[in-house]
Amino acid sequence: MRLPKKFEFYVKKGIIRACMKNKERAEFLINESRTSFEGLKERVNIIGVNKNNANSVIKDCYDIIMELIRAKLLLEGFYAFGNYAHEAEISYLYGLGFKTTDISFINELRYIRNSVTYYGKILNEDYAEKVVNFLKKIFPQLIRKVKQ
Repeated sequence: MRLPKKFEFYVKKGIIRACMKNKERAEFLINESRTSFEGLKERVNIIGVNKNNANSVIKDCYDIIMELIRAKLLLEGFYAFGNYAHEAEISYLYGLGFKTTDISFINELRYIRNSVTYYGKILNEDYAEKVVNFLKKIFPQLIRKVKQ
């Protein structure tokens, strides 16, 4: 799978647009991501990941990551709009110093989440566990970058 283009590409295309910085909305997204992350960890610890919840666990992980990226964009005075908006948001991670391998994994997750949401793809527990472990690793890094 190809990596997202650089952030500036999406700005030039009008997919990323300037807006007024919105600290209140960003704080809401940060708090929501923290609450969702804690709830996800509880659910995984109590129930585990199984064939019945693998898809929802993956979608929840994706949403948590995207809420933090959107929060950072809002704090910097940007928002994404239209086709390729999610890809454009992920591309912002380049400028935050994230590893290409992490950006690639999040972009793959975007594609897979869309396969679940729009095309009815069923994912397995092994992949869901991999995504949960990735989220546990990347979440603290994202929080630090958002708060800078």
